[in-house]
Amino acid sequence: MNNENLKNKLSGAKVLVVGDVMLDRYWFGDVDRISPEAPVPVARIKRKEDRAGGAANVARNISSLGGGVTLLSVIGDDEAGDTLERLLKETGVNTNLYRDGKISTTVKLRVLSRQQQLIRIDFEELPTDEILSNKLDVYSQLVHEHDVVILSDYGKGCLMYADAMIRAARGQKKPILVDPKGSDYSHYKGATLLTPNRSEFQAVAGAWTSETILTEKARKLRRDLNLDALLVTRSEDGMTLFTEDRIIHEPTVAREVYDVSGAGDTVIATLGLMLAAGCEYAEAINIANRAAGIVVGKLGTAVVTQDELFC
Repeated sequence: MNNENLKNKLSGAKVLVVGDVMLDRYWFGDVDRISPEAPVPVARIKRKEDRAGGAANVARNISSLGGGVTLLSVIGDDEAGDTLERLLKETGVNTNLYRDGKISTTVKLRVLSRQQQLIRIDFEELPTDEILSNKLDVYSQLVHEHDVVILSDYGKGCLMYADAMIRAARGQKKPILVDPKGSDYSHYKGATLLTPNRSEFQAVAGAWTSETILTEKARKLRRDLNLDALLVTRSEDGMTLFTEDRIIHEPTVAREVYDVSGAGDTVIATLGLMLAAGCEYAEAINIANRAAGIVVGKLGTAVVTQDELFC
């Protein structure tokens, strides 16, 4: 599919993203002395920046690439939640964010000096079961209105009912892609495709010492979970897709690796959007790999644009 035809199809593609959202806060400053209170650097903050992270970053990547996207998640009834919702609306993301007054919105605060991260401070709480169970009916209706579903699991509790969500999507014959978390993938059984990175895959399947062993482990996991496909992203070794009858490998295309945070978001966002636009796996994986190569050259949680991807 040529770039112009693909761009036209992207504008009509609709992706539903469900998962853990967070507000990524960046504080930039100078460090020129050590604290007299303890042997730690003193950062004098000069600039602050907020970005949408987690599943919200997946959603804004889809919007940045020209696709239609709806985000379903849970946030706190607080300033961070207000900021996150505003950032998403500014980037064209349709939001279904349920407010849970019993929790705070997940925030990751990073302090940086001279483009180096000094410390990260996390604020997070699990959403209540009542909020999560109440959104399942809304989810089923949203699935009907979209071409592809993405579950973005950051282990913060929003995908407690991932198994029910997968069954509902497959019942409507909609592809459902999962960016997994943890060492137990049983609740992802029946998904269309999983996208673990190298360390995540090793935590579930064990290490490998050759491509043959990797292939055996990938095929076993795919069969055990009844997946159509498994994509293992492998950092400097690129990414490899395993299906029933094919193995597709894409070598890394990153020109400069500046920051890998959020790269997995870009991969699954691009992959899901390309599949929603009618691309086959081989083309979708190739484009997702190029998108990852662009985003790792940017600082922090970032997105890829159409102009960057199709230049």
